[in-house]
Amino acid sequence: MADANAGAPKEAPDTPPLPADSLLIVPVRNMVLFPGMALPIALGRPRSVLAAQRAVREQQPVGVVMQRDAETADPQAVDLHRMGTVANIIRYITAPDGTHHIVCQGDQRFRVLDYLNGWPFLLAETLRLPESTLMSKEIEARFVLLKGQAIEALQLLPQAPAELMAAIQSVEQPGALADMVATFMDATPDEKQEILETVDVGARLERVSRLLSHRIEVLRLSQEIGQQTKASLDARNREALLREQMATIQKQLGEGDEGKNAEMAELEKAIADAGMPKEVEDQARKELRRLQRMPEAAGEYGMIRTYIDWLVELPWALPAERPIDIATARKILDEDHFGLEKIKRRILEYLAVRKLAPNGKAPILCFVGPPGVGKTSLGQSIARAMGRKFTRVSLGGVHDEAEIRGHRRTYIGALPGNIIQSIRKAGSRDCVMMLDEIDKLGQGVHGDPASAMLEVLDPEQNGAFRDNYLAVPFDLSRVIFIATANVLDTIPGPLRDRMEIISLSGYTASEKFQIARRYLVPRQLEANGLKPEQVALSDEALREIVEHYTREAGVRNLEREIGRVLRQAAVRVAEGEAGPIAIAPPDLKPMLGAPPFEDEVAMRTSIPGVATGLAWTPVGGDILFIEATATPGGGRLILTGQLGDVMKESAQAALSIVKNRADSLGIEPGRFERTDIHIHVPAGATPKDGPSAGVAMFMALTSLMTNRTIRSDTAMTGEISLRGLVLPVGGIKEKVTAAHRAGIKRVMLPARNRKDFEDIPEEVRDQMSFIWLERVEQAAEEALEEKALTPAEA
Repeated sequence: MADANAGAPKEAPDTPPLPADSLLIVPVRNMVLFPGMALPIALGRPRSVLAAQRAVREQQPVGVVMQRDAETADPQAVDLHRMGTVANIIRYITAPDGTHHIVCQGDQRFRVLDYLNGWPFLLAETLRLPESTLMSKEIEARFVLLKGQAIEALQLLPQAPAELMAAIQSVEQPGALADMVATFMDATPDEKQEILETVDVGARLERVSRLLSHRIEVLRLSQEIGQQTKASLDARNREALLREQMATIQKQLGEGDEGKNAEMAELEKAIADAGMPKEVEDQARKELRRLQRMPEAAGEYGMIRTYIDWLVELPWALPAERPIDIATARKILDEDHFGLEKIKRRILEYLAVRKLAPNGKAPILCFVGPPGVGKTSLGQSIARAMGRKFTRVSLGGVHDEAEIRGHRRTYIGALPGNIIQSIRKAGSRDCVMMLDEIDKLGQGVHGDPASAMLEVLDPEQNGAFRDNYLAVPFDLSRVIFIATANVLDTIPGPLRDRMEIISLSGYTASEKFQIARRYLVPRQLEANGLKPEQVALSDEALREIVEHYTREAGVRNLEREIGRVLRQAAVRVAEGEAGPIAIAPPDLKPMLGAPPFEDEVAMRTSIPGVATGLAWTPVGGDILFIEATATPGGGRLILTGQLGDVMKESAQAALSIVKNRADSLGIEPGRFERTDIHIHVPAGATPKDGPSAGVAMFMALTSLMTNRTIRSDTAMTGEISLRGLVLPVGGIKEKVTAAHRAGIKRVMLPARNRKDFEDIPEEVRDQMSFIWLERVEQAAEEALEEKALTPAEA
């Protein structure tokens, strides 16, 4: 204690020496000195001053003990805790105002055994408690935990001194670490006294760690709250500053209140000029008044402004009626589409009715057919013929009712439905609106859009269609709605009932040739940057592409193949080859590869047990083969090819009819009992179902059991009954057209389908023979070859 006498009091009169094992006591208020720590203590009581002076004079330590009650002015023995810290006075200071201060360095814990009377200061007999240096695994673990907590707590403090962090990291004794952390920890004096009185190092570490953990949580929450508060204040200050700057800029530009007034006047004029019905105009002016009273920074300002913009931009007024020229309409339809005579005739009838009764409720047309047959372009032609704007709404995959009716304005980012949006885009209330892919409307948790379409497509209701966003009625009665679909099965009955169905079948080969020559080739020439004089695609090459490189109901793949040919020609032109470049049939294979389609009917039907059937698909008609074979067995019927339940029942019915007529067909009846029959329909990955393959299955079984092949130029369709009757089926037009594309010359159809004969394209009717079946026996007579094959031939 080299500097202990600095500022020490004057020598006091002689007093008796202090007893052995006694300790001068300095009571303190609301503070605890731990061993190893240094703290300044202000001395105010005379007894404390005398004790400190005696300790300095005799170079004795003092015992620092905390009072139980800080309000006690002159504490006696009972007012002090029994546990304190032995401390060395390292500095004694007497201030100019006469106050006394000491700086003490804690040394070790002590317990007061008894206080000694007759002294002018507090003197006690004590038991000093040495610190345990035992380091068990548990103590070591708690030591590491507490050190980590202390470092974390310092990191959470805003201005923690780096020296304290270094001091904590350098402590190597668990007890010393607990005392150091307790000293600087934000704990109550009573909590610190409890720590001081915890002599066991492990228990002391646990107690300090528990208190520090609580303080760390408080510090974390305080830090988060502080950051949030700072961010909120920063955002508000930034917003206030920006508003002040914006107001100054607007004032400099003359766009303050005067600018807003001009904007309101412009909106009011737009409302007056929009030609709205009274109910709609009243709603628009009500919203405008709200907008005028609202500051531009308000959250609803933009929503109301957007709503008013929608109202004023919609075409409320009905434009003047445009005259419809039927002759011009016929010319436009012929220019835009080849063939489709029945469809064109129905469209002209529709336009004639619109011309004679412009205010009447015209039917809503729905074009149904496979992809690529021109359904959407027909709608565009109708718009051209009527001189009206055309707009298209894609309904494929729509599964939310709000896509049709719109969202309510309470939602952020709300918009009107697709119907109102399309009318605004067209800019006319009497536009032609194409509802594309109406058969692909979905249904989900957000409602049923197909049900929402009922109001749109009902002439009795759509005069006051109410979009959820607009919340005012809009008249759709003058809109010409035209829908398109690939199939009718997925369209709900009530929705289908509101439309007039017009079916478009696939094109014949000659029609495809004409379409390619008139429309597709010129379009692809332009798309590939070629001129007609640079490339010459011969008619023979074009027919080769139609017949051997595509087999579809429409012409989309045909256009792609033509594009592939012309792109390769474009490469040669770009390389500088002198034109015109002639493309003939022999040039197609190097350009397009080997033809993907070939005549496989004759090859497949060259053995008994194979019949050519006809099928209807969503993309048009197609041919399918029914194959049957027999193996030794016990009379089982095996069905493969991913057949549906109805098709399986047709196969069972066909087998029963063949068994029933075995004698008349020349089949040994006992053969069925010792033979397993396997019926397979190729393209096994494709599901198949329906009753129309009944005749083909009967013929395949008859051919198999009689060992007579079926004519390769003949295809068939029709449902059968157990009595042998041939029942009518659907899709005759598509099936016959597909047979014609596949090179079939004869088709056997149910006699009760004669009514569908007129629907078959005239070109197809002229090039094919038709056999009308009443009973299955007629099919066997017409289709089976006369001569049965020998076992060697089979």
